Amino acid sequence: MHSNHLLLEEPIRMASILEPSKSSFFPAMTKIVGTLGPKSRSVEVISGCLKAGMSVARFDFSWGNPEYHQGTLENLKAAVKTTKKLCAVMLDTVGPELQVVNKSGNSISLLADGFVILTPDQEQEASSKVLPINFDGLSKAVKHGDTIFVGQYLFTGSETTSVWLEVSEVKGNDVVCVIKNSATLAGSLFTLHASQIRIELPTLSDKDKEVISTWGVQNKIDFLSLSYTRHAEDVRNAREYLSKLGDLYQTQIFAKIENIEGLTHFDEILQEADGIILSRGNLGIDLPPEKVFLFQKAALYKCNMAGKPAVVTRVVDSMTDNLRPTRAEATDVANAVLDGSDAILLGAETLRGLYPIETISTVGKICAEAEKVFNQDLYFKKTVKYVGEPMTHLESIASSAVRAAIKVKSSVIICFTSSGRAARLIAKYRPTMPVLSVVIPRLKTNQLKWSFSGAFEARQSLIVRGLFPMLADPRHPAESTSATNESILKVALDHGKASGVIKSHDRVVICQKVGDASVVKIIELED
Repeated sequence: MHSNHLLLEEPIRMASILEPSKSSFFPAMTKIVGTLGPKSRSVEVISGCLKAGMSVARFDFSWGNPEYHQGTLENLKAAVKTTKKLCAVMLDTVGPELQVVNKSGNSISLLADGFVILTPDQEQEASSKVLPINFDGLSKAVKHGDTIFVGQYLFTGSETTSVWLEVSEVKGNDVVCVIKNSATLAGSLFTLHASQIRIELPTLSDKDKEVISTWGVQNKIDFLSLSYTRHAEDVRNAREYLSKLGDLYQTQIFAKIENIEGLTHFDEILQEADGIILSRGNLGIDLPPEKVFLFQKAALYKCNMAGKPAVVTRVVDSMTDNLRPTRAEATDVANAVLDGSDAILLGAETLRGLYPIETISTVGKICAEAEKVFNQDLYFKKTVKYVGEPMTHLESIASSAVRAAIKVKSSVIICFTSSGRAARLIAKYRPTMPVLSVVIPRLKTNQLKWSFSGAFEARQSLIVRGLFPMLADPRHPAESTSATNESILKVALDHGKASGVIKSHDRVVICQKVGDASVVKIIELED
């Protein structure tokens, strides 16, 4: 694993770039979130996605009804059973998303320099003259000269399937716009995005709450992706709502930053959220193109230092219809990894794309190559400096474990954890080797029945770079005599051997609690 660790800061032999990559059990340390939909909901395709490297399945409630998504989820469960690969579930809310309602589903052609009216009257038929929308406050929110984008799912800007409009005048509740580019809108639903304009709608809509309290509770969702997060208050409200819904108090909230408002309150949102999704599709409309990279780098750095997972979206749009990404996209995926992202989120590429499995596989390969040249040494120093002194007890143990693992060229770090926090802290220092997080279930009771915790914690580490969970036997507590830990350690080592990350004579760093003390130890394996 280490022999092929190059650094971009050092001269690389050009010929070595062409050497084929060695395949490994973990396709990449960077995780891949796949959105399941029409082209990726059969057991067969989902199994292929899991084998190709998807570890989180996203269910986007902007379209489709709960029954449809339930069918997809049942197929996911079947695929997890047959492939024996864990997969977490993410529910993506609709939030204050503005939509054009096209009941007939006929395609609509708009010609440059013509006029089109946006109206809240949803009884009207969508046509090249009138577009009915699901929001009646647009006329109050916009003024002459404002920009509005309309397109399917999201817009790349290069598509002929999205259009940008400029507000010409406001007539009562209607907004009259000049069409700036010719385009054909196809499908029954298009998103509408008013650039840099505050839309007075709740972040968690009533429809979202209904879906979360029924579908979400029934399926014990691991992650809630909170669309259009604009303030820390949005995250607090969502958390308060989840805390009343049985098991969902354990669900992690990922704030989706999609507009200027979310960007300006980024720091306080990051403090409240469990992770961040950089929704570059919508952000790319709100931000001037030359600022997009800057936001990405700054946001990922902040997430890394806070030790919270960061997810980047919209990386290989062209793979929706093509087998290969463009050169810019391939470079973009690698840069997201080098910038420090934990996971890459695929939307349309797997949802309605023609090549869901190939897309996941391609993105995984690019991530793996980028990880080889990730400057861990520099990153480690930066993180330690940022954390400062005195470090907390856990933080110092985690950073020591990573430093030890790198010094002794350990093939894997094994961490025993019950809440998952220790393992996430180790992953925060981005070790060059995989971290096997052995989640030890804890027995809990509500006076009526016994239940084990641990499954949530294990699945939630599936979105953190370099963290690979396994659930231990509940008969072994996490902080205990060394004897019980020896037996779990054996299970963890066997798992590592079976998956090919550990070989005989390898060194392994182990992080565990013994009594009240946290211990980092290094063991060398015999034959």
